[in-house]
Amino acid sequence: MSASERSSSLTHLARLGFTSLSDADALLGEVEASTGVPRDSMTSGAQLAADADEALSALARIARRDADAVRRLHADEQGWRALWALLGASTGFADFFHRNPAELSELAGAGVTLPSSFELRDTLLDAVGAEDGFAEDGGEEAWVALRVRYRRMLARIAAFDLLSASPVDHVPSVAARLADAAAAALEASLAVARTRVSGGAAGAGLFPRAQVARAKLAIIGMGKTGARELNYVSDVDVIFVAGTDEGAAEELSESRVVDIATRLAVQTMRGISGIEIEPPLWEVDANLRPEGKQGALVRTLDSHLAYYERWAKSWEFQALLKARAIAGDLALGEAYVAAVQPKVWTSAARENFVDSVQRMRERVTEHIPAAEVAHQIKLGPGGIRDIEFTVQLLQLVHGLSDDRIRQRGTLEALDALVAEGYIGRNEASAFARDYRVLRLLEHRVQLRNLRRTHLMPSRPEELRVLARVTGLADTGDGVWELWESVKREVRDIHVRLFYRPLLSAVAALPAEERALSAEQAHDRLAAIGFADPAGALRHIAALTSGLRRKAAIQRHLMPVMIRWFAEGVDPDYGLLAFRRLSERLGDTPWFLRMLRDSSAAAESLTRVLSGSRYIGELMEWIPESAAWLDDDELLRPRTGVALQQEARAIQARHGSVEDAMRSVRALRRRELLRTAMAAVIGTITIEEVADALTTITDVTIQATLRAIRPTIVPPEDDDLDFSVIGMGRFGGRELGFGSDADVMYVYRANSVDPQRAHELAVKLVAALRTHSEDHRVPLDLDADLRPEGRNGPIARSLDAYAEYYRRWSLSWEAQALLRARGVAGSVKLIGSFMELADQVRYPATVDQQGLREIKRIKARVESERLPQGADPARHLKLGPGSLSDVEWLVQLLQLERAHEVEGMRTTSTLDALKAAQQAGVIAAVPAARLTEAWRLASRLRSANTLLSGQTSDILPVDRKRLDGIGRLLGYPPRSATQVEEDYLGTTRRARRVFEKLFYG
Repeated sequence: MSASERSSSLTHLARLGFTSLSDADALLGEVEASTGVPRDSMTSGAQLAADADEALSALARIARRDADAVRRLHADEQGWRALWALLGASTGFADFFHRNPAELSELAGAGVTLPSSFELRDTLLDAVGAEDGFAEDGGEEAWVALRVRYRRMLARIAAFDLLSASPVDHVPSVAARLADAAAAALEASLAVARTRVSGGAAGAGLFPRAQVARAKLAIIGMGKTGARELNYVSDVDVIFVAGTDEGAAEELSESRVVDIATRLAVQTMRGISGIEIEPPLWEVDANLRPEGKQGALVRTLDSHLAYYERWAKSWEFQALLKARAIAGDLALGEAYVAAVQPKVWTSAARENFVDSVQRMRERVTEHIPAAEVAHQIKLGPGGIRDIEFTVQLLQLVHGLSDDRIRQRGTLEALDALVAEGYIGRNEASAFARDYRVLRLLEHRVQLRNLRRTHLMPSRPEELRVLARVTGLADTGDGVWELWESVKREVRDIHVRLFYRPLLSAVAALPAEERALSAEQAHDRLAAIGFADPAGALRHIAALTSGLRRKAAIQRHLMPVMIRWFAEGVDPDYGLLAFRRLSERLGDTPWFLRMLRDSSAAAESLTRVLSGSRYIGELMEWIPESAAWLDDDELLRPRTGVALQQEARAIQARHGSVEDAMRSVRALRRRELLRTAMAAVIGTITIEEVADALTTITDVTIQATLRAIRPTIVPPEDDDLDFSVIGMGRFGGRELGFGSDADVMYVYRANSVDPQRAHELAVKLVAALRTHSEDHRVPLDLDADLRPEGRNGPIARSLDAYAEYYRRWSLSWEAQALLRARGVAGSVKLIGSFMELADQVRYPATVDQQGLREIKRIKARVESERLPQGADPARHLKLGPGSLSDVEWLVQLLQLERAHEVEGMRTTSTLDALKAAQQAGVIAAVPAARLTEAWRLASRLRSANTLLSGQTSDILPVDRKRLDGIGRLLGYPPRSATQVEEDYLGTTRRARRVFEKLFYG
């Protein structure tokens, strides 16, 4: 061959898809020499090979083994095309034909049609010489013959798949034939097993042939096998069922039948999966049986049903959705399927069913090795499992009462769900298209080596081959980009459908066209977590009935909002609160617009309503607050200056104290609601919550004092100074939801008669308490921390305080002053009181006897102040390692060291603790443990109030309520145990620090 001819030949090879041109040229010459097939004729099908170089290399290997077999197949044009396609797509088939070159002749005419299920079964039974259920021979040669014949038929299926003009459209039919081939292989292997068991083959046992013939064994296909949507190489999930006819029951005991059937099952599995000269076909996986790997391999039908009746978990019913009798005694198998189907379609009514299915999908994703997540076609986010779990959940929930959607196959189920109105046509169409694409990718990566894998290749050359063999893209980069876009779309639809409500299509349909009865809707609402589905139905009807624009928008939104409510802590209350809110707002344009246009705001609304009765009750009276959810800035707590300006403006507008205070109370409720919503949504921290609640209380007390003073103190007594001092957590700016406001009252008579000044001060205190009362959100001004406690005067003059602290002050009163902070009234008087307080709370000389007394009081508080019957470990305020432990320890350190450490002279617990650490008073680790305990107890305490709308200092025992508190703190659903363990562990560590540093 001249140089120009050789160059032209190589160019021709490049056009055919070869890349190693010199090697290809040499191999073509070699095959031409051994087979006599001209190279031009030989390469007539090369363009069909996804990897032409790999195909030619395999062809050369086969020709070295049996050149005549290659030459004979070349005479069949269709068979030759099929061979190039198979060898270019699969090194697994290349190895098969290399081991068995005589099988090439069976490719004649392949690729035009798919073999039928009857042809597959007959062909594989013929391979083992089966007659009346027994194979001609029970030796290992029968297994080898079965495996060779199976791969022959698999090659014909693959040839059709690879040569089709649009393989993505043929995915369902190809997957169905793969499942039929697996069923046929199991049937043939069972025939060999019967012969082995009745013939005494090694390890198979020895039973009379008549008994083996009368012992029934049904093989139930599960998963993709049962649904007839199998892969090329996949575990075949099965369940074995034993039985016998009534006539044989007298001769064969149940235990004997199960023994025979178990041996048949073992040998059947071995025939498919055992190590022989011809490699195993695939793994036969029986782990979906009752009790999994720990359970009996074979059970009778009654034993199966007894297990499912009493012990089965939700996921087991989901697995049974696709069950189908595929081999063995089909009548027994169909009886099994018929018996379990009612249990499958009532499983959604089980408690926490939807949660368990959703969590199972999440666990699948969590267990993917990190290095595989980006390449997982099947299990990863946006993969096949997202589609399958979504469809199955919708089927199981809606199929509870609608038998029209009880389909085994994923695509058939999607069609049924669309036809019955449970999902939209666009979503179903996208899901179906993406499912076919993902399954085609999965098929092709498995064909490559005829091995079980679900990973997208990463090497560029492998991606290039995948692009060609799927026909989905022209380049490797193109097929990867397509896959990424499919994943994104699948994940988006999955998230929307997998967590969507059960009444998805019903709420949007006019009443006369609804496909569901009230009973069906009732069952479905119960399945997703509504405790009172009948009440929920009434609320839905009230919201969606009518022809007005509001009802139309609500009908459109209700499916999604029901799903969001169902994801919340208390779906029933959330829906009720939403109905009340909607009725209050009526046809308000901004509300309808927000619901329609802002899914984030609508979802946040369902979250706060289903998560907090505190919020729900306030929103009913302040419905315009819903608008804040559409703007994060509106959820930010307002500054003290802004609130003061508004409060002053309120008082300027109103002539009477009652009117002014009514508006001030409304201001307070509104800002408490704003803070609560921000806390639940998670836009502010616990420190910001405490600061905001303190600021709101400050402004309320200041406004109240401004309003009442002119009505109590006449102009001639205006020289009277009066102030409110914040104490405790209020003084420390550490209020939580439901916290009391600890205060003390101080006055200075100046030119006013002392007795008159005292009387006026007491009247001011009474008026403050009266006009600050709020029956909706109580504000308790608690003065029990004043000198002498409840036995002391409610208000004292500054001089009286000075005299008392000089002569009679107890250690706990000095301790209480550590949190003292001026809140309202005369600024000068506050300054004077703070000077006095500093002398008492930051002493130059530490009173050791006083410190010992504080320690004694702390011990007494722990034993006496706990509510009767309360578990100390669960008390968020007084329990070991909780708020009081941290605060008392910090206050002890302040009494000892604040005189010399300026940073510790603060009313804030955490600020004082941080300053103590920085000064070396306390080590970093103990300080961190105390801080963690204080923050967690504070968050739990506020969350407890937000959840129930009632103040409580006890960490609840009720799991549902504890889970609700956890959700408010950002824990995932079903975290009650984790919340409890976190709190108890955190406080145990803090308590050890406290005991060491407080008691020494």
